Amino acid sequence: MNVFNQLSIWLSFQLSIIFLVGIPIALFFWSIKKRNKAVKKLLSIYWKISLLFFISLLLLIGKYNYALLITNISTLLMTISVWFWNDINDELREYDFSYSLATTTKVWRWSITFISINFLIESLRNFSCFYYINSTTCEIWLQPSSNFYYIIKSLFTFFFGANFTQPVAKFLGLFSLLIYTLGLIQWSIIKFPKNGRNSFFSENGRN
Repeated sequence: MNVFNQLSIWLSFQLSIIFLVGIPIALFFWSIKKRNKAVKKLLSIYWKISLLFFISLLLLIGKYNYALLITNISTLLMTISVWFWNDINDELREYDFSYSLATTTKVWRWSITFISINFLIESLRNFSCFYYINSTTCEIWLQPSSNFYYIIKSLFTFFFGANFTQPVAKFLGLFSLLIYTLGLIQWSIIKFPKNGRNSFFSENGRN
């Protein structure tokens, strides 16, 4: 793998952390401060969906063969989640450019869309890594999760007094993936047919 490709993958991960994690946190607290129900609901849904991204990081730490595939699925679902809801889209369209929270949210939605597409393109350049992450050509995809690994390892040792290893990360990732999948299936079968593409952000007590 050439240096340019390595730099491109590293940059893709850095941008992902900023736009998929950092900016949504800021927008969420901003929406609370502004008491904007539409943006707050959008970010609440986004964080539920984005759990798969953090699960994929655990699987990357555990060197699970299909971890990169799950990472790409997570970014795709995260992108869909911010465009999916008709009532939120209608609400955001009503704000003009001067309303900075709505404008920033719109820019952020387009940003994560392009980042997700770029991440997929970068992944497809190393297509074999989708199903076999442990090859030497895929090592570059495992490096960005190493910092996340050291953070979790320190927290795990501090709270539980135990060593957080790669097999433990893989087990926790697969277990979390199972729970996440069951939750997504439940939503698809029960809530989606009932609510459709409406988030009901304006109705108190409605999720």
